[in-house]
Amino acid sequence: MLDALEVATTVVVGLLAGVEFSVAFVVNPILDALPSDSSQRGRSHGGRMLGVVMPFWYIGSLALSGVWAVGGWHQDGARLVVVAGALLILSVVMSLLLLVPINNRGKTWTTESRPEDWKEQMSRWDRFHYVRVAVLIAAFTLLVTALA
Repeated sequence: MLDALEVATTVVVGLLAGVEFSVAFVVNPILDALPSDSSQRGRSHGGRMLGVVMPFWYIGSLALSGVWAVGGWHQDGARLVVVAGALLILSVVMSLLLLVPINNRGKTWTTESRPEDWKEQMSRWDRFHYVRVAVLIAAFTLLVTALA
């Protein structure tokens, strides 16, 4: 049973890291290359869509890592799982304090209602997101190492 939990946790966190990597390095650059109205509208739509799913994915990843850490405490890689869990906590805290407030504003913007500094706010979100992606990749790497 613990083996299945370890694999499931690694897959769920890996997919989370992959999706966030894709947003940072594929989706947003594509959107930013579009004319500004399309770019802003695409980011707003993405914020609304992913804003519904991501809280469950982040908390689920953290919960699975916590169960793995407790259930596998006697195993050699347990400390790696604990550190990965700490990184996942950091990603949630970063999300709540830094990224979600910007996203909550951005997802309500329309072409007519967006603030003049919307590009600066999206640029700030991107910078925070790059750090969060690095944290998620580090957590994923630790989980893969613990699994191996």
